Amino acid sequence: MSDELIYLTACEQVARYRDGSLSPVEVADAVLARIDAVEPQLNAFRLVDGEAARADARASEDRWRRGEPKGLVDGVATSIKDLNLTKGWSTLRGSRTTVDEGPWEVDAPCVARLREHGAVLLGKTTTPEFGWKGLGDSPLTGTTGNPWNPAKTPGGSSAGAAAAVVSGMGALAIGSDGGGSIRIPSAFSGCFGIKANFGRVPAWPASAMGTLSHTGPMTRSVEDAALMLNVIAEPDPRDWTALPYQGIDFTADLQAGVAGLRVAYSPALGYATVDPDVARLVAAAAECFEEMGAVVEEVDPGFADPAPMFRTLWWTGAAGAFGALPAESIALMDPELQEIIAEGGEMAATDVHAAQSARAELGTAMRLFHTTYDLLLTPSLAVAAFDVGRLHPPHRPPVGHWLEWTPFSYPFNLTQQPACSIPCGFTSEGLPVGLQIVADNFREDLVLRAAAAYQAARPIARRPDLG
Repeated sequence: MSDELIYLTACEQVARYRDGSLSPVEVADAVLARIDAVEPQLNAFRLVDGEAARADARASEDRWRRGEPKGLVDGVATSIKDLNLTKGWSTLRGSRTTVDEGPWEVDAPCVARLREHGAVLLGKTTTPEFGWKGLGDSPLTGTTGNPWNPAKTPGGSSAGAAAAVVSGMGALAIGSDGGGSIRIPSAFSGCFGIKANFGRVPAWPASAMGTLSHTGPMTRSVEDAALMLNVIAEPDPRDWTALPYQGIDFTADLQAGVAGLRVAYSPALGYATVDPDVARLVAAAAECFEEMGAVVEEVDPGFADPAPMFRTLWWTGAAGAFGALPAESIALMDPELQEIIAEGGEMAATDVHAAQSARAELGTAMRLFHTTYDLLLTPSLAVAAFDVGRLHPPHRPPVGHWLEWTPFSYPFNLTQQPACSIPCGFTSEGLPVGLQIVADNFREDLVLRAAAAYQAARPIARRPDLG
């Protein structure tokens, strides 16, 4: 197979389809061959539908030959996280409790928009059970490996999405993020992922985690993510919480740079413990922003660790979604997820009210913070990828399930702000590290603009050696 084809970005593919130098069929064939070659090492897909993908590619090829492309990503190989409904395929959510569910007759909003724009849909990527943790294993599909070292976790819950994109198994992937599930695997696996502002990308059915959960793109380039966001942010009336559609072109200002922007750099948010390799690489990334002309100040946003309020809202969401299942079904779940369901079921309505009040205070604090600073830079995670089969790195305390080593992600699910993870280098063990870029609510354009500037200034290798 050709590395040139499997590692073309979506933007490059579309440009070559347009000038006739490449066919979607060639790319689909190369990507499907890549899946055959490396999927046994990574286990990134729960389902691959090569027949449907080739049919999509042939239809796209015909449209491009006629000069009538269907949309912005016509012919681009794309994967769907197995939490999103997809017409003609089952959606099993990494759980043995769902194995009897048949194919769906409808698409989730993001899938519908991709299909309308001509994407070549490859299959469903793996996720931990119901997306409950920041790792890449589930009782149903087993363990997904990190493309840089399959013995390490790729992160989660968009585990297969990250592994697929980084290893050349499709240029675009749908991810979802209820506490870091786009940014965690993007950081651990070395791709770009953006959690769009809550409501920017319509979602349906509603997540069990309610207004904590966001949908967004996972790609190998910032430009691809902006293009994909243009597609999946289009309106869908099934999501009553969606933002009014504004028709924003998220690709428009990618080359505007960061000169003059006011940038806060917070190495630990005032409460986190960060591994030295991660701290060193993120500090260097912050220095790069200064070199690019941003006005960078090392400062913390000034809030205490919001893990307690997040835990209350997330744990009660899990209890509400799954606590009423028959005992024999719950017994099939991950043991740690069973614990969360039980703990959430013991929490009182007054606990939830207190958490919501604290969340409102946090959101206000960050809105005020962004009257001074355009952007906030932090590590994406406190650690680099660790061995599969573990819930915690061996050198970290086993606190809060996965919350202790993800202290930078969940605060911005609570505030609903747009935030991304972009690769900023490799540890001494050759594992990727992510820089998180956060902007004020509704300013995905600033996140993408800053990420594009950093990508241009500090490009890094994104082609792991998988043979």
